[in-house]
Amino acid sequence: MGKVLRETSRPSSSSSSPASLPPPTTTASTSITETVNGTHHFKINGYSLSKGIGIGKYIASDTFNVGGFSWAIYFYPDGKSVEDNAAYVSLFIALASEGTDVRALFELTLLDQSGNERHKVHSHFGRTLDSGPYTLKYRGSMWGYKRFFKRTSLETSDYLKDDCLSVNCMVGVVKSHTQGPKIYSIPIPPSSMTHQFGKLLETGKGTDVSFEVDEEIFCAHKLVLAARSPVFRAQLFGPMKDQNTRCIKVEDIEAPVFKALLHFIYWDSLPDMEELTGINSNGASTLMAQHLLAAADRYGLDRLRLMCEANLCQDVAINNVATTLALAEQHHCSQLKPVCLRFIANPGNLLGVMQTDGYKHLKESCPSILTDLLEYVASVNEHSASLFRQGNEAIPDGSDIHGRRVKQRL
Repeated sequence: MGKVLRETSRPSSSSSSPASLPPPTTTASTSITETVNGTHHFKINGYSLSKGIGIGKYIASDTFNVGGFSWAIYFYPDGKSVEDNAAYVSLFIALASEGTDVRALFELTLLDQSGNERHKVHSHFGRTLDSGPYTLKYRGSMWGYKRFFKRTSLETSDYLKDDCLSVNCMVGVVKSHTQGPKIYSIPIPPSSMTHQFGKLLETGKGTDVSFEVDEEIFCAHKLVLAARSPVFRAQLFGPMKDQNTRCIKVEDIEAPVFKALLHFIYWDSLPDMEELTGINSNGASTLMAQHLLAAADRYGLDRLRLMCEANLCQDVAINNVATTLALAEQHHCSQLKPVCLRFIANPGNLLGVMQTDGYKHLKESCPSILTDLLEYVASVNEHSASLFRQGNEAIPDGSDIHGRRVKQRL
């Protein structure tokens, strides 16, 4: 047997000289600090009816997200400070989510509704701040003005029209990141797997199981269903599988809902609800999402259940929230349930919800949920009382909570 010999050689004296060594590498990076900006428009209808609400009590906007945090605008019709004796209205922007030492810039604008665009603006933007951006220490911290506008002047101004005030709030959350050298890469097209599986369902090629739902037949592929759903896997291939796996009758589910379920299994996305139901109505889409959520839980499709939760969260309203809450409780929707509870616990929504048929059904089907609801109502009242106590801390007019001056622009 022959041997393979590998010859090695010593480096010559010339190759080890400093001149032949590679040059030292130089790297660079850049630290970038900038703001992530967002704007919220808050319209206050019925200003005259809000007068007399009480010093330190506020009307709140809906929460909005900027820079990974939730924010809310608080308008005090009778002012925030007892010492002002309701002579001024107060306006603040508050951190409404958990966070510590959140650095941000703010702008509060009361819009001139006469068309002359003489807006009342208090802003951190577009100028140098001696002490840097404002820091909010914790949830509930706020920036704004106790003496935002004298009430007698406001009520005869162009800012009030048809008993309505209009406020714009801009928030700029300070973010920092370090940027290194760009690395070149080869672009990779997105996966077309879901499209290919979707076409399998559309064409019906190779189907080996069918389902009868409300006298309508749906054809599918056992392996695809089993791969996507643990319930279908047990039903089609488990030791307790159905005797007749060629045509399975499905009870307690409507045909359009089952069709949407199959669409998700093959396409990994929700179908067009309007096209599926033939109804152009937000109420119809909400009803479909409610039924589809129950079906998703029944077949162990966690991602579909979360997608339905997200849609129902966006569509929550007085006429449907009780029904949605009952579903959330019955199908263990840990993210949708607190959204519904917070909505109902809002003093402006509670009475209206209690008058709906859905609330009556909720009391009968899920009586234990009423305990959770009472806790949320109590926490809302406690939060309002806490903000009232904070309002008694003196904040100089025309400055933030730390006393830093903020210029006004007209």
